[in-house]
Amino acid sequence: MPAVEAGSIVLIAATTENPSFSVNAPLLSRSLVVKLEPLAENDIAELLRRASKAPAGLAGKVEISDDAMSRVCQIAGGDARRALTVLDAAASRALEFNSDEVAVISLEDVLAALETALVRYDREGEQHYDTISAFIKAVRGSDPDAALHYLARMLEGGEDPRFIARRLMILASEDIGLADSSALPLAVAAFDTVANIGMPEARIALAQTTIYLALAPKSNSAYLAINAALDDVRAGFTPSIPIYLRSAGSARVGSDQTYVYPHDLPSSVASQDYVSESREYYKPKHLGEEKSLAETLEALRAIIRTKKA
Repeated sequence: MPAVEAGSIVLIAATTENPSFSVNAPLLSRSLVVKLEPLAENDIAELLRRASKAPAGLAGKVEISDDAMSRVCQIAGGDARRALTVLDAAASRALEFNSDEVAVISLEDVLAALETALVRYDREGEQHYDTISAFIKAVRGSDPDAALHYLARMLEGGEDPRFIARRLMILASEDIGLADSSALPLAVAAFDTVANIGMPEARIALAQTTIYLALAPKSNSAYLAINAALDDVRAGFTPSIPIYLRSAGSARVGSDQTYVYPHDLPSSVASQDYVSESREYYKPKHLGEEKSLAETLEALRAIIRTKKA
């Protein structure tokens, strides 16, 4: 750090991970960050053609068929190193089974060279955060097909399925909440299933839950309600707890200081203050199951907050 600050050295570094997470913050603040974007498929194709002809590469011993080229470019996901790795493996197979002077790499050679699709996904880096973000936003946006696509990318990339299940539990409360009261129990059940059976069967429970949550009515009212209450408390809104609500409040006497036991009333709802200067944090949406809760809340507030003369 002192050498960088004094200009004694010029530090040039590269990382395949997001520097915001992997580079020391003081060093990052003194650096110019240049982000390299994935290569376009036509750039990957040109790289493969050059590698197949270059003396330091395959030296013209192979040619690549159009469908094989297209597949390698797709698998590479914009990563030149990955494209060259696939090319090298496919070329080895083509040369082994082809006695011609110039072997032709076929789509079959490419597919045979791969045990599984090389998904562009880094469990510890930026792809991890970008993909889970896209997954959650697709579920929130009610698009089960897009959500399943991102789910498949994460699973194929080796993501911990328990991490995905935990995020679904959060989403079930944050984005669906009271609009569908079965969303959270289903997400919890999915997490338990994933933890108990593991992959590959866990993919089915995750897919089921993903589809259900994507199709469920959406409400973030509980999320907004607790945040509003926390904002008030942090801003200093902490009025004294009414005497009749305190642990010994039932022993107090006086019409304004006696706790009214709701079960003693026909409606089981009492007209009394539960907090001084009542605020309305919970604002239900008229969607799904929450529509009926909104009607219930309006009736309850009308009773609870009616002051006796």
